[in-house]
Amino acid sequence: MIKKKITMLGAFAVGKTSLVQRFVRSIFSEKYHTTIGVKIDQKIVQIDHQDVNLLLWDIHGEDEFQKVKPAYVMGSAGFFIVMDGTRKNTMNIGLDLLAMAQKVAGNVPFIILINKSDLKNDWEITDSDINNLTNKGYSVILTSAKDNIEVEKAFLTLAKKLLN
Repeated sequence: MIKKKITMLGAFAVGKTSLVQRFVRSIFSEKYHTTIGVKIDQKIVQIDHQDVNLLLWDIHGEDEFQKVKPAYVMGSAGFFIVMDGTRKNTMNIGLDLLAMAQKVAGNVPFIILINKSDLKNDWEITDSDINNLTNKGYSVILTSAKDNIEVEKAFLTLAKKLLN
């Protein structure tokens, strides 16, 4: 069986843990639990008749008090950059983390997830911002861990990219 490390990166409280929990356990909790350090989950998926064990490294959120350590990203086969659509500043933090992750992990597949699509009316990240990301060649998926929108698609899309 193939094992692949996927790192979840983003600002504080963007929904990284909620996305992982929705994907791995099909659950969503309204209670917020901050991640301290790293929490590792795994899920076996089948991609083109091949079992792939996804090792999901849910890293603490980055804020002005705590930076993500590059060592957490080492050995990643791919990663997600998670942004909160309701907080524009999480986009800048996400793009900084993207630059760091590319420096550490090299040219590995990644997808930008703009989370909380269930709150689209409250979004500060605009369609223009999203177009700018896609114009740079980035894959962007709008997700909602709460309403289970595009969560499975996001993880399976990245898993397929890891095998190609």
